[in-house]
Amino acid sequence: MENLSFKVAEIEISYHPAFKLAELPQVTSAQEAYRVLMERWEEGRIELLEEFKVILLNRRGRVLGVVNISQGGLSGTLADPKVIFAVALKACASGVILAHNHPSGELSPSDADISLTRKLKSGGDILEINVHDHLIVSRYGFYSFLDEGMM
Repeated sequence: MENLSFKVAEIEISYHPAFKLAELPQVTSAQEAYRVLMERWEEGRIELLEEFKVILLNRRGRVLGVVNISQGGLSGTLADPKVIFAVALKACASGVILAHNHPSGELSPSDADISLTRKLKSGGDILEINVHDHLIVSRYGFYSFLDEGMM
C-alpha cells in the first residue's frame, strides 16, 4: 500500500493591535452609537442610498471598527448575515451594533427590518456575539430597537 503524506498548513492565532484599546471610543448607549455612526456616514448619501453598517465592539464596549456591509438603492439594501458575522469573527468582536438608514428619513422599522434583526440576534446568540442594538438613522435622528423594547 502506498504511503501518502500530506502537508497541512499550521494555523496560529495572534492579535497585534496598532492602537491601545483603552483609547478607543466606548459605546454604552444608542446616542453614543449614533454619534459614532454619523462621524463615519457620508453625509451626501444618507438621504440618497440605503446603506447597512456594523459597529464592532469588544467586551468593554470599545469600538474596534465600523464596517460598511452593503450599499443599495433608494428603497433597500442587502444585509447578508454571513458577511456580518464573518467580519465580526475576523475582528474578534464580542458584540455588534447594527445600523442602516432609510433615505426617506422615515425612522420606523419595516417588517423586513424587524425580521432581519430577529434573525441576526438569533445568529449572534449561537456564535456568542451579542447583537446589542439595531439603529435606523437619518441626518436628524435615529430609532433604536433596544430603546423601543424590540431587542
